[in-house]
Amino acid sequence: MSGWTALYIFMLAAFTGYVIIAAVPVILHTPLMSGANFVHGIVLVGAMVTLGFARTPLEEAIGVFAVVLAAMNVHGGYVVTVRMLAMFKSSRERGANGSAAGVAGGGRDDVSRADGKPGEAGETSAADRP
Repeated sequence: MSGWTALYIFMLAAFTGYVIIAAVPVILHTPLMSGANFVHGIVLVGAMVTLGFARTPLEEAIGVFAVVLAAMNVHGGYVVTVRMLAMFKSSRERGANGSAAGVAGGGRDDVSRADGKPGEAGETSAADRP
């Protein structure tokens, strides 16, 4: 395949993807992206296979860059999925500050009592009481 053919296919795929994504309603973007995590995994496997066939240092550098970008894409997809699923938790399952437990940046996992043990924010042990 010549370079011009590859460039043509890439431009056609980019345009097609843009047109398809632009037609999706805003409310469906998050479920669509979280449902496409398996595609991100396939991209990561493809990047690793391509890196395995690299012959020159330039090809290896491009392959490593592709693997890093694909891994970031997979991680981002799962972060979006966790945040989306947290929106559907009941108020009892949410942390003290309103965010779901276990979600980065909030929840009960990152608060501790005054004695260093995990627990509710502001909770004290018997040793801390007068």
